[in-house]
Amino acid sequence: MDNGPKPRKLEPGMTASPLTPGQRLDAVRERIARAAAESGRATADIRLLAASKTFSAAVVRDLAVCGQREFGENYVQEALEKQRELRDMPLEWHFIGPIQSNKTRPIAEHFSWVHSIDRLKIAERLSAQRPAGSPPLQVCIELNVSGEASKGGVSMNELQELADRVATLPGLTLRGLMAIPAPAPGLAEQRAAFRQVRAAFDALVRHGHALDTLSMGMSGDLEAAILEGATIVRVGTALFGERVHLV
Repeated sequence: MDNGPKPRKLEPGMTASPLTPGQRLDAVRERIARAAAESGRATADIRLLAASKTFSAAVVRDLAVCGQREFGENYVQEALEKQRELRDMPLEWHFIGPIQSNKTRPIAEHFSWVHSIDRLKIAERLSAQRPAGSPPLQVCIELNVSGEASKGGVSMNELQELADRVATLPGLTLRGLMAIPAPAPGLAEQRAAFRQVRAAFDALVRHGHALDTLSMGMSGDLEAAILEGATIVRVGTALFGERVHLV
């Protein structure tokens, strides 16, 4: 069975891996399938988002050739360059990083999803700058579930008010929540943090919001996230290898 292209020559941002892109993709999909089965859910209900920041368009192409279609980017200029290089491929682009006010226009114009809304000003700018005739921008509010000062995201106390306001903005469709909990040592601790996100999601649904998306879980904790209801897992390292920060 052909598992796709062989690994490319090592590039900045990459470390060597004995596995092909197709083998890494298959391994992550198998992890998702096992966690879905354990939680009594259908594998098809959980989407894999490849977190491709710092990896080149060529590396993204290798994974796309193996069947991956959804890619998440953190840096606007880097993402736009990849989009230009990969415009021949039917890919869906998600913005998953912190958003600066002066970067909202290219995000509104060139992405299908935004996972990291954490203040009304950003949502209002995305709404105003979404091109006429484009489908609504699918958005998630980022919840700072662990209360870490170093991370973005709205606090639990501010979440409902922000959701109420974002849901009224034209050009946007509020789909759910995104979260990056603080690292935890074991499955039980990981699940506890994701359970808080799910509880916040459920509270918004009871409040009248039609939500369907929980974007949570990464390479090290995707099983815990799926067990607590994740519908999108954002995976980088397990698909691409460890990132190298070059000096």
